[in-house]
Amino acid sequence: MGIYGAINAAVSGLAAQAQALENISGNVANSQTTGYKRLDTTFSDLVSGGGTVQADQVSGTTYATSRATNTIQGDISGNDVDTYMAIKGSGYFVVTAANDVVDGQTTFADTSYYTRAGDFELDENGFMVNSSGYYLMGFQLDPDSGNPIGDAPGVIQIDDQPIPAEATTLIDYQANLPTVPRTNDYDGSDPATSLLNATLGTGPVTVANEDIFLDSTISGGSVTIYNDNGTPLNVEVRWGKTNNTTDDDWSMYISTGGDATNSWNRVGTVSFDASGDLDAVAVVASDIGVVNGTSDGFIIGTLKVGDVTTTNVEISFPNGALSQYSDPTGVASSVTLDQDGYAAGEIVGISIDQSGRINASYSNSQTRGLYEIPLATFDAEQALERVDGAAFAATPTSGVPDLTRGGAIIANALELSNADIASEFSKLIITQQAYSANSKVVTSSDEMLDDALNMVR
Repeated sequence: MGIYGAINAAVSGLAAQAQALENISGNVANSQTTGYKRLDTTFSDLVSGGGTVQADQVSGTTYATSRATNTIQGDISGNDVDTYMAIKGSGYFVVTAANDVVDGQTTFADTSYYTRAGDFELDENGFMVNSSGYYLMGFQLDPDSGNPIGDAPGVIQIDDQPIPAEATTLIDYQANLPTVPRTNDYDGSDPATSLLNATLGTGPVTVANEDIFLDSTISGGSVTIYNDNGTPLNVEVRWGKTNNTTDDDWSMYISTGGDATNSWNRVGTVSFDASGDLDAVAVVASDIGVVNGTSDGFIIGTLKVGDVTTTNVEISFPNGALSQYSDPTGVASSVTLDQDGYAAGEIVGISIDQSGRINASYSNSQTRGLYEIPLATFDAEQALERVDGAAFAATPTSGVPDLTRGGAIIANALELSNADIASEFSKLIITQQAYSANSKVVTSSDEMLDDALNMVR
């Protein structure tokens, strides 16, 4: 049986090397395929029948099996496309395939697939699809809390619905008011000439007195706020001191925006202690709608600028943001006004951060999280089933996907194939030599068999 055993072993070697060649060929063909994981070949021996001790046994035949390289990271290459993604570390994007189009709407298969090919782009319906035709899945985010909705990912669809307007409810105000304001009518000798007279500014400033008012006050900055439907209101602030040069009281004013009778409305007064820190806030109830004072600001019940009205706007001086420290320039310094409202906005672009969140940018300078992209990991990812398009399907031996333990997502990047041409060519040479050697064994065994048959002639 020795000659026949040699032929069997050589034939099994030919078959095994042919499978290795097939894997090498596929790896070379996919060396530029995004997210492709090469298949290596493992050879195992089959012990031929023989004695019970090793000395009586022969080497036997061989067979080849494919070995997955899913855990081997491919090189990551930067890219200019905002929706391209690469995975650094473990995990797969969760994707699905299109099933049918019903009444113009795309339906999807119930089966989930897993891929590291992150070359996703938006199609005409707002779905994120990679070059193999797989649709990205993720968790939709609640627009208010920013938390994921539900426990199962769904197909991601970015719509062009505008973000609604949000009315301003808070203006965070920061400024340092000078001890002595250098107003237009200040002559440099008597500080009292820079301060409001006894009657001007104690209530609304009429249009007739506006020039005198401007000469006696300093600018406190401006900010654009929004009402419920997103209409802007330009809020201009001025500060004026009382006539008492030893007093640390200031009055705050807001422009009416072109009212026919009054040009500025007094909001209220603030006072500072000897060290320049805010000491008290006082309310002037009749000047501008319903005004309620807080420990560090004002709440304006009705604010009208020009023809536009909004309600319940708080002007806050948080954490000592309003102060009165000596300033030789005599103007308000470090002035900052931040508000929390915005007009309606159209979507102008999307981006993906490292936490795997898809964020939409809008024309009103707002950013909102839309989806969170999960990464699926498996306890035995080498047991995943390969499917077309550099993707995988779960199997009973791979385990169920875990969506909580993946690596990091890198935006504007792609993971390249982990098949290296130079390495595959080296394996190709070895495989070719092994195949030739096995064919030589078949030839030699055939010649030996011929010699044995010729002995009886």
